[in-house]
Amino acid sequence: QVQLVESGGGLVQAGGSLRLSCAASGSIFGFYAVAWFRQTPGKEREFLANMMWSGSSPAYADSVKGRVTISRDGTKNLMYLQMNRLKPEDTAVYYCAGRAGTRTSNPNSYQYWGQGTQVTVSP
Repeated sequence: QVQLVESGGGLVQAGGSLRLSCAASGSIFGFYAVAWFRQTPGKEREFLANMMWSGSSPAYADSVKGRVTISRDGTKNLMYLQMNRLKPEDTAVYYCAGRAGTRTSNPNSYQYWGQGTQVTVSP
């Protein structure tokens, strides 16, 4: 079992930056894939970025490429999503997710989810 807990959300002005964290506990290994998604009311979860837990093979959605960076702290069980040049349309609940297997942008393929952290970007 893997437990994931997000933190770092909040209110930020457009153009600002935020770094979200995802703390992982339990049996997570290098062959696990991890990802960040976001969701707004009435919409499906939107893929943002993924990588292997080892930190290899990061990939990004076209909608956020160049503005976000997925990474992890190799000394701790922490994963990050650095978000820059934030826009009001980035307002959403952000989730980290994990699965045993290859990377995928399909949220239905992830077995483990955090509770989410709210990001609000003001104009």
